Amino acid sequence: MKTLVIIPCYNEQENIEKTVAALKENAPWADYLVINDCSTDASLEILRQKGINFLSNPINLGIGATVQAGYMYARDKGYDIAVQMDGDGQHNPRYLRDVCRPIMDGSADMCIGSRFINKEGFQSSFMRRLGINIISTLIFVLTGHKVKDVTSGYRACDRKLIEFFADNYADDYPEPEAIISCILNGFTVREVPVKMEERQGGVSSIRSLKSAYYMIKVCLSLIVHRIQASGKAVK
Repeated sequence: MKTLVIIPCYNEQENIEKTVAALKENAPWADYLVINDCSTDASLEILRQKGINFLSNPINLGIGATVQAGYMYARDKGYDIAVQMDGDGQHNPRYLRDVCRPIMDGSADMCIGSRFINKEGFQSSFMRRLGINIISTLIFVLTGHKVKDVTSGYRACDRKLIEFFADNYADDYPEPEAIISCILNGFTVREVPVKMEERQGGVSSIRSLKSAYYMIKVCLSLIVHRIQASGKAVK
């Protein structure tokens, strides 16, 4: 099946070349596209010099719009599967086929690479894990579906979801919102075990007080999704 790996990139000069090289080595059967979100470091120069396939946003749009641009590209180019993979080296491309397999066999519309099934590899900090557990529990309460690694950006989607996300994708940190949106719109979400690596360089966009803001924003957004879905069902 025709597969595109979408790699969002913002200030990943230390990681992006190695990430693409690892992808080419481990999954030569997949196409890829790096989407540069107006990086202020040397990321764009590296993409150009190394002949890496990329698009650049005209302005800094944030992670949600950047990933959505990848889904729009996948839709317009007729891809059967789109896979999100971070540009910081945390997502090991050796697991790409595992993440895609439930899409290939038709058992899921979205498959998430989860670090919390076998609990191998980098497990993130205690506070991050606590936040992930809270969001996971909230999604279960709101939908009845249990997803363990709700913030994993390592995920594959089928053609139906490519078309859906090309028109409907959350801003800021959209991974949990994408999950609840899938479930509430009747798509099937599965998880498979993967082993993730620690960030290879650079700085995460979620840290210190921003983590608390992220938690509050995401939880409120998930509740709003549930209320909106209930309102549509009543109508």
